[in-house]
Amino acid sequence: MMNQANTQNKNNRMVVKLLAIVVGMFGFGFALVPLYDVLCDALGINGKPSDTAAVYEAVEIDESRLITVDFITRTNTGMPWEFRSETRQVKVHPGQLNKVSFYVKNSANTDIVGQAVPSISPGTAALYMNKTECFCFEQQTLKAGEELMMPMQFYVDPQIPEDITYFTLQYTLYNVTASADVVAMN
Repeated sequence: MMNQANTQNKNNRMVVKLLAIVVGMFGFGFALVPLYDVLCDALGINGKPSDTAAVYEAVEIDESRLITVDFITRTNTGMPWEFRSETRQVKVHPGQLNKVSFYVKNSANTDIVGQAVPSISPGTAALYMNKTECFCFEQQTLKAGEELMMPMQFYVDPQIPEDITYFTLQYTLYNVTASADVVAMN
């Protein structure tokens, strides 16, 4: 009788421990995004540019410096769009207003809503990349087979540190049709 009660107590403690682990893992999953943002901000590796349009005011262009900006595009798995930068790389003077274009084509036989999410590497360069116009600010809806040229206008802040002479701007295109439909219904 004592052995059975002892075994039952051990089983109850094990169930409580396992439930605590599950609750802890669930809580950690919710905390991951804020923790990631805090850690990246603290280490300066954020790489997330502003998601609002900057206002360009004529500033003195630093013609003594050239910054190389590479553009990389990719589509998320299962996104049936063709997506590319018309310009792979530009060399810009800090403070100079620049414009590049991106080509997109919906290869599916249905209308799709896409959202481009930018990231910059090295992350500290994101602080100095200012977009005055960008397709990434809004969702893009393309009908089946439709193609489009999407502009992006930007300038690199003249306050960019001297040691940053090169950075990469990558856009990843996601299919957000389902979430756009939910928003439209509300």
